[in-house]
Amino acid sequence: MRIDNLQYANWSEKIFRQMRDGGVDAVHVTIAYHENFRETVLNIEAWNRWFEQYPDLICQAFTAADIDAAKAAGRTAIIFGFQNPSPIEDDIGLVEVLHRLGARFMQLSYNNQSLLATGCYEAEDPGITRMGREVIAEMNRVGMVIDMSHSADRSTIEAAELSNRPIAITHANPYEWHAALRNKKPEVIKAVTSRGGMLGFSVYPHHLAGKSDCTLQSFCDMIAQAADTYGAQHLGIGTDLCQDQPDSIVEWMRVGRWTKRIDYGEGSASDAGFPPMPSWFNDNRDFGNIESGLLAAGLNADDVAGIMGGNWYRFYADNFGPA
Repeated sequence: MRIDNLQYANWSEKIFRQMRDGGVDAVHVTIAYHENFRETVLNIEAWNRWFEQYPDLICQAFTAADIDAAKAAGRTAIIFGFQNPSPIEDDIGLVEVLHRLGARFMQLSYNNQSLLATGCYEAEDPGITRMGREVIAEMNRVGMVIDMSHSADRSTIEAAELSNRPIAITHANPYEWHAALRNKKPEVIKAVTSRGGMLGFSVYPHHLAGKSDCTLQSFCDMIAQAADTYGAQHLGIGTDLCQDQPDSIVEWMRVGRWTKRIDYGEGSASDAGFPPMPSWFNDNRDFGNIESGLLAAGLNADDVAGIMGGNWYRFYADNFGPA
């Protein structure tokens, strides 16, 4: 089984067919960055139209069992998630409403301070807020996974401690391998994985050692080291693939509506657009390169199968339903 636990592509029939060509059984897709509730519902409507247009290629998944059905039918299962808590606005009741519409992951913050937690670009991290504690409990209750990919260190550790179900970092890499603010320090990864949580490795160039020039061997050796340190059963792939997106989408990701300036994150104006992907991963047809690279890095076949999808599948089965 192959599962990618984070993509935000410019969706098209071409990409859906590439998913099938690459043997990708499920993809967790971002359906909100800064959207409010109504705007998120419109994004769900757009996905409903794609499900209707391409029933031979994709279908929506609400449970792990839906992935089995999609795989048997030769389709890719699509799982909804948010990279910001903006879809719930300031209303905890919308957590359950959105879960019923198919949302299975929600980040508690996206780079900045939110009503729930602190983002990784803030200078100070006071941790999980009062509302954040309540939302974590509600997400636990209904079966929506807490994602801390863009959150700061203290907030992430506190979320792992406060949650009574495992949480996830869906798309990031170890900070020791590449010192980007978005990547995660050892104590943060340990806090998540030691409680049954998951880390999904990203191929987005700004997260990679050497960025666009990162080699497959370096990437896979990093995963092998993480398997030794945190346990292979807690690891998966979350590519953060943004295929075919215009550069204006990078501005939307970073800026939303919170500033009038262009925010470059950790970079400068030279980082304004999407960077070139590494040569070994351009689209969904390239997952075989990662699989081969992990075997070459010394991981056994069972661990590789888990990292390529089996671990996410197990995590979904345990965490997508009510507590």
